[in-house]
Amino acid sequence: MPTSSRLVAGICLALLAFVLSRQIMPLMPEGMNFGYFIHVNMVIGFLVGWSIMGSRAGRGITAAINNGLTGAVVLIFWGLFVQSCYGMVDQAMNDRFDGPLEALLAIFDIAAGYLTVILVPIVIATTLVGGALSGLASELAWRRWR
Repeated sequence: MPTSSRLVAGICLALLAFVLSRQIMPLMPEGMNFGYFIHVNMVIGFLVGWSIMGSRAGRGITAAINNGLTGAVVLIFWGLFVQSCYGMVDQAMNDRFDGPLEALLAIFDIAAGYLTVILVPIVIATTLVGGALSGLASELAWRRWR
């Protein structure tokens, strides 16, 4: 059911995904084709905010901050998973795998590689602060427009 807290949480996490994507792009190897990287991450952010954060609004300030941090971590998880799947498909089209099991296992290798690249202090700080602010904004929207 659409509520104001779901909408605000979705928009906030989409904005957080945009900021994080812009911070991550210079960290990746030079010459990497990003394509719809930012757009896909923003859609993931909106969906995570709508489904996870928006439904948990209205439980208080501490719960709102925890809710925002949970939403930000889930955003990172799904972003890594989706981008790793895309990387696996890209490598599979270049015949880099001998079979489907090797291709599925490569998703985890690619995700681990991406995770080591994005674990820098600025990305971690942005994730934590942006997640907490997103949770507070969702809580404020729930209180204002019940």
